[in-house]
Amino acid sequence: MKSFIANNKLLVALLFSITGNIIAWFHMNAQFRWDWAKSQWWIIFAGIPISYLFYYSTRMFYDHFGQYWTVRPIGFGVATLTFGILTAVFLKELPSFKIWISLILAVVIILLNVSNTIDKVN
Repeated sequence: MKSFIANNKLLVALLFSITGNIIAWFHMNAQFRWDWAKSQWWIIFAGIPISYLFYYSTRMFYDHFGQYWTVRPIGFGVATLTFGILTAVFLKELPSFKIWISLILAVVIILLNVSNTIDKVN
């Protein structure tokens, strides 16, 4: 398992980031849909895996790219896409035209930062 993670830091970092954002979405927004999500226990204990997932995804992104400037935009893009999808699915709030543009830009931000081709042009 350690060798898989070492050889696939970008993939694992993306999976950790997506998983962390999914749990974080439920952590913050499930209260508007389900009563169980208003429990103090949910608030307290859901924060633990979220913290670990974000910590290790940030660490692996940094290890992969060697700089923090790539880490933050990818995190922003993943969070924006995750929020948009889960909000539409679970809260039934469909994105407006402006939000669709923002979601498309989030995809572009992720692709620009995950891709090494632009850095090789310089």
